[in-house]
Amino acid sequence: MKNFASVAALLLLLCFPVAFSGHDYGQALSKSLLFFEAQRSGVLPRNQRVTWRSHSGLNDGKSSGVNLVGGYYDAGDNVKFGLPMAFTVTMMAWSVIEYGNQLAANGELGHSIDAIKWGTDYFIKAHPEPNVLYGEVGDGNTDHYCWQRPEEMTTDRKAYRIDPSNPGSDLAGETAAAMAAASIVFRRSNPAYSRLLLTHAYQLFDFADKYRGKYDSSITVARKYYGSVSGYNDELLWAAAWLYQASNNQFYLDYLGRNGDSMGGTGWSMTEFGWDVKYAGVQTLVAKFLMQGKAGRHTAVFQKFQQKADFFMCSLLGKGSRNIQKTPGGLIFRQRWNNMQFVTSASFLTTVYSDYLTSSRSNLRCAAGNVAPSQLLSFAKSQVDYILGDNPRATSYMVGYGNNFPQRVHHRGSSIVSYKVDRSFVTCRGGYATWFSRKGSDPNLLTGAIVGGPDAYDNFADRRDNYEQTEPATYNNAPLLGVLARLSSGHSGYSQLLPVVPAPVVVRRPMPIRKPRVTSPVRASGPVAIVQKMTGSWVSKGRTYYRYSTTVINKSPRALKSLNLSIKNLYGPIWGLSRSGNSFGLPSWMHSLQSGKSLEFVYIHSSTPANVAVSSYTLA
Repeated sequence: MKNFASVAALLLLLCFPVAFSGHDYGQALSKSLLFFEAQRSGVLPRNQRVTWRSHSGLNDGKSSGVNLVGGYYDAGDNVKFGLPMAFTVTMMAWSVIEYGNQLAANGELGHSIDAIKWGTDYFIKAHPEPNVLYGEVGDGNTDHYCWQRPEEMTTDRKAYRIDPSNPGSDLAGETAAAMAAASIVFRRSNPAYSRLLLTHAYQLFDFADKYRGKYDSSITVARKYYGSVSGYNDELLWAAAWLYQASNNQFYLDYLGRNGDSMGGTGWSMTEFGWDVKYAGVQTLVAKFLMQGKAGRHTAVFQKFQQKADFFMCSLLGKGSRNIQKTPGGLIFRQRWNNMQFVTSASFLTTVYSDYLTSSRSNLRCAAGNVAPSQLLSFAKSQVDYILGDNPRATSYMVGYGNNFPQRVHHRGSSIVSYKVDRSFVTCRGGYATWFSRKGSDPNLLTGAIVGGPDAYDNFADRRDNYEQTEPATYNNAPLLGVLARLSSGHSGYSQLLPVVPAPVVVRRPMPIRKPRVTSPVRASGPVAIVQKMTGSWVSKGRTYYRYSTTVINKSPRALKSLNLSIKNLYGPIWGLSRSGNSFGLPSWMHSLQSGKSLEFVYIHSSTPANVAVSSYTLA
């Protein structure tokens, strides 16, 4: 059987086209961002690049006495569904947080931040009171009955909300996560906006946690399209993780530690991650906190989170105790309808986890043995390459990329002549008769859209009525931003475990900054050398903040254990060490510092370098 499998694999490879010379990930990244502009609802800005679109949904929320103009249409229809929209924004923000430098190097950081803000501006409107959140505009049933351009839709635009009497912890929790993650993105470029987003995130989390319930029990019209199968515990943990990352508030770290077991964070072994099921994302983030040395008294619980994150990664690599299905061509396969959403989200998690493990000098622990982090990044690359055309059909599943991509996308706006070209009214049912049933290519190119993709056997039918395979979605594209940025830039060039704040979008005249004097090395104590350097500075509210990187070097021929550091004159947050009272030690995941090796930690405050000294240590 093993020989037969090898021959079959060889034959499959021989059936592939020869053109495997590599992909232009930077071009794919630029195209993927254009798709979000095609999905915009509301008044389009002057710098709108998808020019076949025009203003739409200009009366959204009016019948409910609230302004809900803006936001994104989720897929090929004209409904604004809050849960997948929030997940889309969270994943875009996570991409910028992890790979902001790479996005900037590709000239796409500004477009990425614009895409995030289009979503968060809408969420601010949708959250008019602390315990009220509008979670849907439009109705999937009436919308799907019609095939019309968003610019002239005649379908019902009723707005649906959650409140204390009609709760929705999953919807409020995911929106809190989106606002918290986005607040990190805007921390430097727009501090006031960042604080506003964080305020909304705090309120939404409190609302979600205090008034428990599934949102599709309150907004029942969403159940058929975006039903909350996983419930709301995963979103509460997910929101807490993002609020901790955004605020460094110990309350949210304690929430994860206290509730990790009871809410399933340490119990669910996942093989999927997406807009409904967030556990694998939570487990990945908490594993990051553990590697950063932030777990403290929650170390034992956080280690269980990490074990589940490892399980997810191993299942994707085929090295776990329960592995995810793959097509003969190597694409992970979860379901017939829009399988590609799971491919892009899994690829993102494996990418960041690879960088987390590399930064912490750790390997992935699988049932089949230890796995180098590089294998996770290679897996993500294989999935992206499949999407871009390295597959048995030689089909790119990103519209507009390559020479062979879907031409008949299940998408109202792209399949009907542009409103700017022909303003003849397209009726509700007339759109089906005239445009939906056309055999020709779409009149408007939906550049960058990731469609649902092939079936379990790599088969794909490019037909407009084949919505399972040809309909795109915002949450297909969002996780891909970070992956494409990472792949386009080679090695990351910095530690993923350290806080990296994206550069500002708007270039302003730099304010004169008096740099503090830094000596190097700061101090040496026996076999331990300590070197500090300032790696960044910025001005906020008239105060200058400095980011310091401190390296602890073991110059002894023996391993260093039980290291205790004294850090005085520290006036801000610190990352990369474990803390006990006023004493700092090796992070919880690092048992010793080997000979010749170094440990890096970072802190931020508005002063000259802190006084870092060695209190005690032992040599192995």
